[in-house]
Amino acid sequence: MTCLGLVDCNNFYVSCERLFDPGLRHRPVVVLSNNDGCAVARSDEAKRLGIRMGDPWHLHRAEWQRKGVVIRSSNYALYGDLSQRVISILRRLAPSVEVYSIDEAFIDLAGLEGREEGIAREMRATILQWTGIPVSFGLAPTKTLAKVANRAAKKDAGSQGVKSLMSREKQSDALAKLEVEEVWGVATRLGGRLRALGITTAVDLREAQPDLLRREAGVVVERIGRELDGERCLMLDEGSKPAKSIMASRSFGRPVTAQRELEEAVASFVSRAAEKLRRQNLAAGTVLVFVHTNPFKTTERQYSASDVVRLPVASADTSKLIHAAFCAVRRIYKQGYRYTKAGVMLDAIEPADGVQGDLWASADDWKGKTLMRTVDRLNRVWGRGTMVMAACGVNKRWAMRSEHLSPRYTTRWEELLRV
Repeated sequence: MTCLGLVDCNNFYVSCERLFDPGLRHRPVVVLSNNDGCAVARSDEAKRLGIRMGDPWHLHRAEWQRKGVVIRSSNYALYGDLSQRVISILRRLAPSVEVYSIDEAFIDLAGLEGREEGIAREMRATILQWTGIPVSFGLAPTKTLAKVANRAAKKDAGSQGVKSLMSREKQSDALAKLEVEEVWGVATRLGGRLRALGITTAVDLREAQPDLLRREAGVVVERIGRELDGERCLMLDEGSKPAKSIMASRSFGRPVTAQRELEEAVASFVSRAAEKLRRQNLAAGTVLVFVHTNPFKTTERQYSASDVVRLPVASADTSKLIHAAFCAVRRIYKQGYRYTKAGVMLDAIEPADGVQGDLWASADDWKGKTLMRTVDRLNRVWGRGTMVMAACGVNKRWAMRSEHLSPRYTTRWEELLRV
């Protein structure tokens, strides 16, 4: 029988913060979203205090401070680097790995039947020793069952971080304890439709007729039911597919009113998106820019707009993409509004090697490509933002608010841990 494993980093953002600040262990820790908005990660101690995912910091500030909660701003540079370290270890230890998210990956343990649980424990110990990040393993014949197993591994202290659901008996026991909305891919909306059919638990979903599920809830739910029954419908995807579009956007740390500041923010977003574009050896044919005010402040004038600029020839050159984005900004910007968010989407993407010029415009030449490679290399070695386009500005007063940001211990020389 095929065995898949789901590896999930425990309270990943919190674990990253604790790795370089051991004083945070056994204390309630909450990591906030962009602009220190709401809770996006919580330690077990914080969960026991009743802090929920999405709780806004500005509404609970006094209460959390009274309870001794430690607050951290999202440190994406740190989290991304530690995620790559965990994934690189998995790729050394497992024959096939599919990266599912920043803190999750599926691995294929085919051919290790009977030994998979012991091997998972060895992998877990290796990851903890080499990175300091605790992980949980869920083992099962399908991806959906592996998700169930991983959930059980986290909740069952006796499992010590590894739970196997390779037998039908263990699967039935775990599924009977799981509400149908808690199954991967179901959630609240589909859960309501399934409950109307008398399907209230995961084991009910497994036992339901596939034809009924397809007719009443769609082919996706039918596949989920088959997966819960041990039939593998979702294959492991090891390769990263080329992006169809790339977006970069942020809420501002404070409202922006001047066109120049708005252009600086948009230029920064274009630079970030273009870097991702070149990393995949792609080029973009269109640039979309959008802006909007704060819809929750009903006492202020509201405005939102977007504009698309088509390039004569697809490009991955940051300067060309910024020029196109500025054309869009000039068309949609209106004076007298307090903008709180902007974003950029690069679309009409194609392989960079296949781009051809026409009579009026040429594809990116070797000088431009060499410059972009040099910029990317410097920012990769010395840290993002080491070299930027002048259009991105210097002061960046619009930048995201991160009042509780910890050092970027692993990606900035000046922020290395001092002992």
